[in-house]
Amino acid sequence: MPLMRTRYNTAPRRSIFSRRAAPRHHHTVATTTTTTTRKPRRSIFRTRPRAHHHPVVQPVHHQKRKPTMKDKVSGALLKLKGSLTHRPGLKAAGTRRMHGTDGRGSHRRYRHHFM
Repeated sequence: MPLMRTRYNTAPRRSIFSRRAAPRHHHTVATTTTTTTRKPRRSIFRTRPRAHHHPVVQPVHHQKRKPTMKDKVSGALLKLKGSLTHRPGLKAAGTRRMHGTDGRGSHRRYRHHFM
């Protein structure tokens, strides 16, 4: 009789504190899945389901100017600079300048001069 028991499994032992799980052996069996439709469960606090009435709302009209070629080029360069320097605000400013929604030309103090 040997003094020490021999190990049949020669894989290295893992510590019980190891984060990696031991490999599991699964026997795969072909299965078929059938799906059925059913009503969603209702809460005990609601007595009847709510009706889905969403009013048709027109989108909000935002002021937009016609961007010039200079605006499009400088906006594209701003976008590129914002992308390369990881500054999303600068990138967004370039997009707004390219689309003409950056608000330039709309911040005058006195609009009308009547003489």
